[in-house]
Amino acid sequence: MKIITVSREFGSGGRELGKRLAEYLGFDYYDSEIVDYVAKNSGLDTHYTEKILENHGWKNIPITFRGTIGSSGYLQASKVRLLLEQKKVIENIAALGQDFVIVGRNADVLLREYHPFNLFVCATPKAKLARCRARANAKEMLTEKEFLRKMKEIDHLRAQTREILSDSAWGARENYHLTLNTSTWEIKELIPLVADFAKLWFSK
Repeated sequence: MKIITVSREFGSGGRELGKRLAEYLGFDYYDSEIVDYVAKNSGLDTHYTEKILENHGWKNIPITFRGTIGSSGYLQASKVRLLLEQKKVIENIAALGQDFVIVGRNADVLLREYHPFNLFVCATPKAKLARCRARANAKEMLTEKEFLRKMKEIDHLRAQTREILSDSAWGARENYHLTLNTSTWEIKELIPLVADFAKLWFSK
């Protein structure tokens, strides 16, 4: 079984890269579908679950520890349950034994025992801003300042969630096998190159 995890800065195109890479390699693909599984298993509304898991829900909670989330009195019980349920869903996906690409959700940490190929996708603020604007709908047409603040906030929350699950830092180069700067690239141009690199990595 081959697993590719894609961690990414907000607006860097990591989600698109993961989707295209899975299609190119013929792998299964998991992203927002995981939220549906977690919501169903937890008996909760999908939108509520997405709000907690996609936006992490840790914004107003002090993060003062690393390692196990079970030892903390800071996290609300419902948020802990959802994070644990998401962990279980991801582990169940891996247990199926199929090749797959998974975007986000600290899967590189949760699936460490499977020795996945871990990608990190980044870009300059200017490039991320342009990508966000190109993909935004009419309701999301924020000012440049608002977009930049949103990008910074979401990435900060991702880093905080990483602290909950691991003593390794989100975005630190030593935690990934390949880091891609998409600033001057169309995502589709990178796919054959990344696929070849991944195949070589798995072969070793």
